[in-house]
Amino acid sequence: MTLGGAYATRNHTIKHLQDLKGKTVLTETMPFATSEAAAAEEAGIDTLKVKFDPGNPADAIAIRSAAPHTFMTFCIGLTKIATAAEAVRAGYDAMELGADGIMCQWGPEFIRAVADAGIPVEAHAGLVPRLSTWTGGLRAVGKTIEEALWVFEQIQSFDEAGAWAVEVEVVPAELLAQISSRTRLVTSSIGAGSGGDIQFMFAEDILGNHAPPYPRHTKQYRNLFKMEQAMQVERVEGFRDYIEDVKSGRFPGPGHIVKAPEGLIDQFLATVDDDRVE
Repeated sequence: MTLGGAYATRNHTIKHLQDLKGKTVLTETMPFATSEAAAAEEAGIDTLKVKFDPGNPADAIAIRSAAPHTFMTFCIGLTKIATAAEAVRAGYDAMELGADGIMCQWGPEFIRAVADAGIPVEAHAGLVPRLSTWTGGLRAVGKTIEEALWVFEQIQSFDEAGAWAVEVEVVPAELLAQISSRTRLVTSSIGAGSGGDIQFMFAEDILGNHAPPYPRHTKQYRNLFKMEQAMQVERVEGFRDYIEDVKSGRFPGPGHIVKAPEGLIDQFLATVDDDRVE
C-alpha cells in the first residue's frame, strides 16, 4: 500500500532497493511523456523519476498512470518550496497522487522535516544544475580534494537528516564508487560512473529525442530526433498534396462523397422553385 492509501503492485519498495545496495546495479530514467513511461515499464526499467509541480500536477499524474507497476519518485522543483512546512505538504500531495517517494534539491533542514513526516526522500549531491553558480557552472564537481570532501560531507548530512537515497551528478566515477561504499544511502549515478547502486539517464537522452550536442555522460540508443524530422517532412508534403488536390479538383473524388438518391435533386429543385413562385 502506498503512503497515499492506495493498494499498489510496484516492482520495488524502499526496503527492496535498500536491500539490493551493493549487490547489483539497477536502471532508472525520467520520461517526459506517457508513451515513454509506458515503454520504460514494458522494457523493464527498474525505477522512474518524474517532474512534479505541486501547483500543476497533471503531467506527473498522467505519467504515474502510464507506468502503474514501476517504482516512481516525484521530483519537486527547488523553487516550488519555501518552508519546511511547505515541503511536507508537497511531499504528502505527491504521495497522495501515487509517488513512491520524492526527490528534492533542498538542504538537510527540509529533508529532515519531510523524513520525520514518514515521506521517503531522495537528496541531490555533486553537480546540482539549479545551484551550479556555487560550484562554477555546469561542470564536474569533486575533482579537487576540497570538493571531493564537500560532496562526501553533503551526502553524510543528507543521511543524518533521514534521506534514504541520493542522486549524485557528474562527479568522478572513482569518487562515487568510494562514497557509495561508505554510506547507507542508495546512490543514483548520473554522469558519475558505474559505482553507484542505480544508473540514471533521462529518457530524452536514451532515445535521442533532440539534436546534438549531447551531454558527455549520455549514450543515444535510438535517434528519434532524426525520425521526427523525417515525419515532419512527411507532414508538410501531405498538406501540400492535399492543397494541390483540392485546387485541381481531384479531391474530393467519387469515393469520398455521398451520392444523392435518384430523383432527389429533381424533387428538391421542384420544391425550391415552387416556393420561389409563391
